[in-house]
Amino acid sequence: MACGEELSTVPGSLMIDTDSHLSEPPDLWTSRLPSKYQEMAPRVITDERAGIDRWIVGDRKLTGVAGFATAGWTEHPPKFPPTQAQADPAAFNAKDRLRRMDEFGIYAQCLYPNLLAFMTFAFRKVPDPEFAKACIRAYNDFLVEFADIAPDRFIALCVLPFWDLEESVRELDRAHQLGHRGVLFIGKPHKLDLPPLDDDHWEPLLKAVEERGLALNFHTGFSEWNEAEFLGQLGRNNSRADYVKSSALSQLGLAETLADLTTSQLCVRYPNLKIVMVESGVGWIRYFLELLDWQWQNSGAHLVYPDRECPSFYFLRQIYGSFWFERESVSRIIDLYQDNILFETDFPHPTSLSPGPTSTSGTPGEMAEIALAGVDPVIKRKVLYDNAAKLYHVRGA
Repeated sequence: MACGEELSTVPGSLMIDTDSHLSEPPDLWTSRLPSKYQEMAPRVITDERAGIDRWIVGDRKLTGVAGFATAGWTEHPPKFPPTQAQADPAAFNAKDRLRRMDEFGIYAQCLYPNLLAFMTFAFRKVPDPEFAKACIRAYNDFLVEFADIAPDRFIALCVLPFWDLEESVRELDRAHQLGHRGVLFIGKPHKLDLPPLDDDHWEPLLKAVEERGLALNFHTGFSEWNEAEFLGQLGRNNSRADYVKSSALSQLGLAETLADLTTSQLCVRYPNLKIVMVESGVGWIRYFLELLDWQWQNSGAHLVYPDRECPSFYFLRQIYGSFWFERESVSRIIDLYQDNILFETDFPHPTSLSPGPTSTSGTPGEMAEIALAGVDPVIKRKVLYDNAAKLYHVRGA
């Protein structure tokens, strides 16, 4: 069946995908960085020993150029296409991405990076402290260029040099003026020896995000890998079982961030700040919020902080979760969280809703229909389209 038939109960039969990734084209930085950075600029080399085309930043070898572009690939992860030419072109190219979105019944799509999301350490390891900032500016510029073919359908989310607050505020202002509609930010700054999220240190940035009506997005795994962990993964011949365990645990990594957000003063201080938990699913959230509320009451925190509500209050008011593969768990929580749930595909990553020879996934429309079977059409419309359209300022199909 076509996507429109699968989702015939949803007005417009369209969806907004709140988490997809761009596989960075090989010339993204070499074509945009100043000449003084050309020798160290992120680039793609042929690694004959590994048999792949691989990213290199400075002198650090990273993942393959198509390391995150596994949609439709013929081998199970962690295997991936050795070259860009062997990957789905929709992972790299705007016109091909639009064709894939049309095929899947997706009107608009949030765009997240790969290298700057999961391998930030490599950019920061280059000795010149301005290099990583220049790479971030170049990426944010590229994203606007990519989205230019369909500005309403491609939702640009800027990356910031989070370790430099003043530069982050400047880049946020610049990116917003260029058309970015949200911010990708670090969910666990304390693990990189930076102040926790609710610290006064972040006030200029969080206020700027709130005042501009932008979404603050915390993506699973963003800037959590350090170089030692990456090299360990690279050099280890993991079994499939190891891959399952590590990838599944990664999806739950935002539980700590959700606890930080809802038990601190952050949501109290920024009541209009909209926050998104990306690529972590939603089924666990109801239990976790009940746990936090239980602990809040039983620990006497409500007595120590009489001006604060229970953690679940802040989630319901200003925080969102997104789902893709889940089935029964979505229908069990949708009554309470119908205004807080978003839909995503994670295209073109290994867990994405991308049918193929090694995938058990149906199309995004088929998976959404299964997860939302029997749900009121008005609520279904909220989850698949309206919530995201309001959050990311999508004008509409």
